[in-house]
Amino acid sequence: MSDLSYVQSVVLGVVEGLTEFLPVSSTAHLTIAEKLMGLQVDAPEVTAYTAIIQLGAIAATLVYFFRDIVRLAVAWGRGLVGAEARRHHDYALAWAVIVGSIPVAVVGFALKRFIEGPLRSLWVIAFALILWSGVMWLAEKRHAKLLRENGERGEGTVSVRDGLVIGLVQCFSLIPGVSRSGATISAGLFRGIDRVTATRLSFFLSIPALTAAGLYEGATTDLSNLGVGQMGTGIVVAFVVAYASIAWLLRFVATNTLMPFVWYRIALGAVLIVTLATGLITET
Repeated sequence: MSDLSYVQSVVLGVVEGLTEFLPVSSTAHLTIAEKLMGLQVDAPEVTAYTAIIQLGAIAATLVYFFRDIVRLAVAWGRGLVGAEARRHHDYALAWAVIVGSIPVAVVGFALKRFIEGPLRSLWVIAFALILWSGVMWLAEKRHAKLLRENGERGEGTVSVRDGLVIGLVQCFSLIPGVSRSGATISAGLFRGIDRVTATRLSFFLSIPALTAAGLYEGATTDLSNLGVGQMGTGIVVAFVVAYASIAWLLRFVATNTLMPFVWYRIALGAVLIVTLATGLITET
């Protein structure tokens, strides 16, 4: 991995930043990119590198939502010491993010070796891309029905129960190809939450999950074997591209459904299946 070129670092940084928050699976796209560049996708150092450059994407989230993060942190702190503050919707939203972040941390840590080993396969990714597209389609259908019957729920209605349900569904994103944002946004739509709020909540939930993953890999991996300069390049590029991706996605979901992403995922999954079945590429 120390032989990773700066060009490859830039490519991986762009792929990470572009796909981390879109419901298309960053793991799928990073794995495909690594495979096309001749890297061993299930090698521990490759897996660690892709987790560490996620810190660039998470930094973009922290900067973009800085005011919201401070607002929720203050509301949560005030709510811990004052009964009046507990009635503010920001206090419930903060707890929703906290509670929703726990399941994926527990499951991810418990199944870490399995996720980074047997599941790190292009066959798994191909089928996950297609199968979870069905879930996203159902989420859109369910959301449309709830909209007709009850209207949309905004950020002020998000409860701790919503956070827990979305957090549990987020565990499916540990399967490469599912997509963390695809799982959390879909869960929000199933709960009747409007797309923009569901997307913002997905971003909030990404902060603990991606930060923990990146810091864990950084603490447990010999960074000198990864190429420190190349790693830094990947993080910076991921930050810049992810920031632009966040802004674009929030504008997109304000007036569009997730269906373009559904069709893209199905097409990509089908292409992967064909190339794997014909031996044009191997699964790891």
